Amino acid sequence: MTTHLPSGRSSADVSSTYAEAQIVNAPPLKLVRLLYQGAIRFLDSAAACDPTAIDTQFDHWLARADDIVVELRLALDNAAAPQVAESLTDLYLFVETQIAAARRGRTTEPIAGARGVLVTLLGAWSAAEAGKAQA
Repeated sequence: MTTHLPSGRSSADVSSTYAEAQIVNAPPLKLVRLLYQGAIRFLDSAAACDPTAIDTQFDHWLARADDIVVELRLALDNAAAPQVAESLTDLYLFVETQIAAARRGRTTEPIAGARGVLVTLLGAWSAAEAGKAQA
């Protein structure tokens, strides 16, 4: 069976378009979960790098993770749930501080603390998403 793609489009282009459509059309809780998963994946990629190597991608992966965490923090709605927003702000600021410490010190050690917070939050958001699906 031969698959015909639109003129000039590779299977990678089609796959990318499909993935983008899934994100654009995802419910809010799923988007939050995807963001956490992305930040964790980027932290794992940074942790796998040698931060002292000249050609390392260490800063690149940390910057990608930090971008996600900053966006999560800036997207908080303080009016909807002030106490939750305040707690999440504190946690996000901790993660941002750990990422900055890793970059500044050229070390992977602070990544574990940042990752641990994000994994815990991912679990909570995943449970919330599952609970909403059952309701």
